[in-house]
Amino acid sequence: MPINVRLLDHTSDPTRSLYLAYRVAYSALTPQQIADRIASEKISRAEMEEFIEKRLQTGHASPLEQVWFEFGISGVSRAFSHQFVRHHVGISFEQQSQRYVAFKKGEFPYTVPETVKRAGMANKMEEAFERLGELYQEMIDAGIPAEDARFLVPNAANTNFKVTVNFLELLHICDLRLCTRAQWEFRQVASQMRAEIHRKFPELAKYIQPKCGDKRWGYCDESLEDWEKCPIGKKRPHKQQLFDLFEQYRRGQLAPMEEGDFAVIEEIGSSVVHATQPPGFLKTQDETPPSTRDEG
Repeated sequence: MPINVRLLDHTSDPTRSLYLAYRVAYSALTPQQIADRIASEKISRAEMEEFIEKRLQTGHASPLEQVWFEFGISGVSRAFSHQFVRHHVGISFEQQSQRYVAFKKGEFPYTVPETVKRAGMANKMEEAFERLGELYQEMIDAGIPAEDARFLVPNAANTNFKVTVNFLELLHICDLRLCTRAQWEFRQVASQMRAEIHRKFPELAKYIQPKCGDKRWGYCDESLEDWEKCPIGKKRPHKQQLFDLFEQYRRGQLAPMEEGDFAVIEEIGSSVVHATQPPGFLKTQDETPPSTRDEG
């Protein structure tokens, strides 16, 4: 059963709600007056979006809690659901019950990972599930309640969700779950959630990125080894590179500006300067002055 995510409902006008929340915090006007200015179109959509973006750049995030989205999610596994429900602030779940919903004829939908298929073991996995289904039905027929027969059901069994999540938590979920290190099933769910928002609210969807995105943290905080393996890792610096650069600055080890640099800056002509050699960020050994700091 394929994963399917659908946006079922949402704050009627997320941009308006965000602008109102932000503007109330930064204005002497009452919320009613601000709402009237929006209704009279004294404030344009472009102006609202620009104001929101500037506030987001400051890290002011609490207004994001006032915008919500409702999703229907189906075709995901119980292995996924155990990860999903770990997000518990700003999100509300209703999940298909294996206690009240018994599988008819012992047949349950399930997910076979692509790695299992590539290894040529999909048939063995499906045969094992078929045997589990038969035993599950025997238990049901023997009067064992579904809540106990479900002890046989594997993590691969599919489940369904109806969730309501605010925009702040959705960003947090995607910070983590759009990362290439996240489990593949969760990456697909997060990607489909983002796609659903993008379809209706592209002005908001641009902020839904993995944490290394240009609209989020802008750097990777996973291990350096994982960053090196990431297929998009080189698009963003690793946090260790930022720490190293700061330490070089603190110690006075950055290569100094020279007269020749200003000559390049002041050169009249092309606005594009082509370097003749790789840039030197650090001073050479001879250029590094003796440190008077306590390095202990």
